[in-house]
Amino acid sequence: MGKLVSTLFVTLDGVYQAPGGPQEDTRGDFTHGGWSFPYADEDFGRFMGEVFTRPGAFLLGRRTYDIFATYWPKVTDPGDPVASRLNSLPKYVPSSTLTDPGWAGTTVLSGDLAEEVTAVKERTEGEVQVHGSGALVGSLLALDLVDTLHLLTFPVVLGSGFRLFREGAVPTAFEHAGGSVTGAGVSIQTYDLKGRPEYGEFGLPEDA
Repeated sequence: MGKLVSTLFVTLDGVYQAPGGPQEDTRGDFTHGGWSFPYADEDFGRFMGEVFTRPGAFLLGRRTYDIFATYWPKVTDPGDPVASRLNSLPKYVPSSTLTDPGWAGTTVLSGDLAEEVTAVKERTEGEVQVHGSGALVGSLLALDLVDTLHLLTFPVVLGSGFRLFREGAVPTAFEHAGGSVTGAGVSIQTYDLKGRPEYGEFGLPEDA
């Protein structure tokens, strides 16, 4: 059974919207698209290259799928570690509106999200990778379906845009599984799902 692994780029104020370019996602009159670009150094590229050595399949939100599908099929270099895997491995898209995907190897998941994604995990060798797809990741976290979260936090505050952890998110505890900081200042941290948070209280010393 494959692990579901999410890799997400966020700002210091938790925004995941349109990291890759100005026109990637302008919903809500978002004008800050492309905010991750200045930080894409060798350390960043090395980490992402390692991530793409482990997928067995991809699970993508509808918007991320549309963005990827207009770009990656055009990258035909067999030596490109990202394109070669995205173009050849199975891709799954939860959607009620996508009916005729043009990207080869795509399966639309139109039923119950928990059941469909669990089935994908069960039949996949290697990681089921979710890239971007912040809204989908929020739903998967609420269903306890995410096994590992690679959270890349970029040293920028935008003040607007769609945020990963919104009001009403399911309380969730994680276990830190490793991390690093790139030369450009991107904090790359890996968390494994642990369960529900635990709580306590800092009391005064008994002799106070």
